[in-house]
Amino acid sequence: MAFVRAMVLAYRQRGMDPAHALALAQIAPDQLRRPNARITATQMERISDAAMRELDDEGLGCFGRRLPWGSYGMLARASLSAPHLGLAVARWCRHHSLLTEDITVRLSEADGTATIAVEEARDLGDFRELALVSVLRNIHGLACWFVDSRIPLQSAQLPYPAPLHVDAYAVLFDGPTAFNTGPAAIRFDARYLSLPIRRDEAAMKQMLQRALPLTVRAYRRDRLLVQRVRQALASQPLDTHNATDLAALLNVSARTLHRQLKEEGATLQALKDEVRLQRASELLLRSNRPIKQVAEAAGFQNDKSFSRAFLAWTGQTPNAFRQQR
Repeated sequence: MAFVRAMVLAYRQRGMDPAHALALAQIAPDQLRRPNARITATQMERISDAAMRELDDEGLGCFGRRLPWGSYGMLARASLSAPHLGLAVARWCRHHSLLTEDITVRLSEADGTATIAVEEARDLGDFRELALVSVLRNIHGLACWFVDSRIPLQSAQLPYPAPLHVDAYAVLFDGPTAFNTGPAAIRFDARYLSLPIRRDEAAMKQMLQRALPLTVRAYRRDRLLVQRVRQALASQPLDTHNATDLAALLNVSARTLHRQLKEEGATLQALKDEVRLQRASELLLRSNRPIKQVAEAAGFQNDKSFSRAFLAWTGQTPNAFRQQR
């Protein structure tokens, strides 16, 4: 609830009423006065989203100037073209200074350990905890998403005393957390920095429609569903025509399938199109199979539906595409 109280303070400093945001998150006003009150991850997502939109500030009042809606999306997009995670994170840190001069975020590497540290240029006051935790969770979640893998933390450190809700830090940071030591930082195995970026613009667009889970919730291994879906679609195209069959193949429910893909910034249809296009393109360019056989191998029930889809994807018919060989 300490994070919610900081958001409410941001509303009050701007002469605005937080009642609507609290109601959307189903947080009763009297809970704000309870020192040991807790909220769920879903409530945190809802109130953060509402506050960012109503305040038009993705910094949630933490910094001397607003970070207008879309600021962190801009940082993520600016890092997307990096060939590997190390450069992507370095870009994110460098570009964060364009948003605010109140803090400086830096990536460093030494003795096989990567450190992302947040140095404070001014007193953040009552927003200090929210600011430091949010920035570290933001870049850690985005880094995991970029490489489509959980990045376990070796440790975290914060420059303030352990708060009353210190037990929550076991959820916020999965490594041991030290307090009263600065600057605020997280550390992880530097080998992750060499991993290639595995996301594209389409995935970025999907993720930004619902980006807060990356900051609020730890990136779990059971979220890495996109690759499993890709593999199933590619290896068993005739058994994965619909979500129900695919979900059964992956031992999840259809509802869970769609929900987890959305959390990873993907949709089943987009993955189907991606896998089918890749398979069809390879067969058209590298084999002399008839179009009907290519359509079947790509998971289509007939060549007419395949030709329509291929034309929509590429602007060319399968035959025209093949003639480019």
